[in-house]
Amino acid sequence: MRRPLTVAVAALVPGALLGWGVYAAVGGPDDGDGGGADRAGAVPTSAAPSASASATPGDDDGKKPAGSSPAPTSKKPSASQPAAPGPLKGKVVVIDPGHNPANFQHATEINRKVNVGTHWKECDTTGTATNAGWPEAKFTLDVAHRLRDLLEKQGATVKLTQDGDRSFGPCVDERARIGNEAKADAAISIHADGSGAGNRGFHVIMPGAVHDGAADTRAIVAPSAELGKRVAGSFVRVTGTAPSNYLGDGTGLVTRTDLGGLNLSTVPKVFIECGNMRDSTDAALLTSGSWRQKAAEGMSEGIVSFLRG
Repeated sequence: MRRPLTVAVAALVPGALLGWGVYAAVGGPDDGDGGGADRAGAVPTSAAPSASASATPGDDDGKKPAGSSPAPTSKKPSASQPAAPGPLKGKVVVIDPGHNPANFQHATEINRKVNVGTHWKECDTTGTATNAGWPEAKFTLDVAHRLRDLLEKQGATVKLTQDGDRSFGPCVDERARIGNEAKADAAISIHADGSGAGNRGFHVIMPGAVHDGAADTRAIVAPSAELGKRVAGSFVRVTGTAPSNYLGDGTGLVTRTDLGGLNLSTVPKVFIECGNMRDSTDAALLTSGSWRQKAAEGMSEGIVSFLRG
């Protein structure tokens, strides 16, 4: 079952509502997706993706709290090429592709509990998958690459928390720490949901106010809300995809206080669930290369708008 959620304040949603107006006027694609790394409803960590999961469909945490995850044992977080001239020159964006395609091979490691400030929880999960077996982790990495390319063209320095270069993880606390240590101007964690059939649409998850243990989000709540509002509005407008029909009261905006990736962040950060991989209509979008490009463009435009003010 999904964890409890609190609906984002209605005052935060003008951008998303504007985008939804566009959607209502033109209709969605085919008119006929932690969240994410922290989200309940993901595929059990002992379950491996099906054999077909290897194919890519579509055409086209300073001092660590006790129990925190260790430093990376392989490559450092993936960084972009030297920043190109552009409106985002001097800005740093951290992209967190949710989960890791090889997590299912490391059940012991990803089931280890880490301190996420307010409580302890699993290092990571495998993520969900479409009914045909295509894993969320492959979706998130593909969109992350597309988003990185777009932001680099705007002059931003972009870092990924992982780039398919680790055997598992990183853990949720380390994902937050990577953004903090990079002093990111904005961070976004990319996911796709694993809800019931008939539940459709995307939602952006923003941090609620938390001040407990190692978690203190008070300084980032307002800028993260602004980032979330801009990302949601641009995502609707560019992809033509409706906000979630099962969370957020039609705004596409949700606030949560149980996600380690948000609770431990000291920089403006949001999660985006791009659609529901377990709904056949949403899955058709998520597995389309052309739609994933639009998804990346929607995220990019929202981030650019946020960073330029």
